[in-house]
Amino acid sequence: MNHPIFQSVHSSWFSILEPLEDSILATFEVVGKGEYIPTVDRILAPLSTSLDEVKVVIVGQDPYPNADYADGYAFSVRAEVSSFPASLVNIFKELESDLGTPMPADGNLERWSRQGVLLINRTLTTVPGESHAHQRSGWMAITEVIIREVASRGAVGILWGGNAQQMSDYFDSSRVIKSAHPSPLSAYRGFFGSKPFSRSNAILSEIGKPQITW
Repeated sequence: MNHPIFQSVHSSWFSILEPLEDSILATFEVVGKGEYIPTVDRILAPLSTSLDEVKVVIVGQDPYPNADYADGYAFSVRAEVSSFPASLVNIFKELESDLGTPMPADGNLERWSRQGVLLINRTLTTVPGESHAHQRSGWMAITEVIIREVASRGAVGILWGGNAQQMSDYFDSSRVIKSAHPSPLSAYRGFFGSKPFSRSNAILSEIGKPQITW
């Protein structure tokens, strides 16, 4: 686990990742032969939160194809990014509609991660300017194991879009929140009005866990 790709991973994940280490390194070797985003030290950044603290998982598809946006965490951008991606704008619109939370000053969602929200894409890298470039690279088998693990520990699953919903069977049926993806192509087909933030907090309250300050 000495490769730079594991740099930001919390030690609590090591027992889960060790059986996957060869697959992770082999996949990275393939994608690393060309241009890729995010940077190597950010690919597994969502796992910087202790496994034991994860209580909600939001599953994305793959990194934003804009190199200025892609930063490892699903749907998140760095704090200094002033123009938000369209999907993130829609997430914030739904957050305001759901909980009355005004549009945040920045799009960095690590504040959610620090509260136990795993923000992970099914595919962990892509080519700058291309969506889904590495969909068949091997990442999806790896992230499936990660998502299955947190689901088995009772996490609430917020699954936006068909790609994420492939993971729904791993979650307790009472702890799954499904809707359309927040992208402009599908947000009006069921994402808006789905209230994922209040619904997930209600579930957390029911099972005796602290709510997320979304």
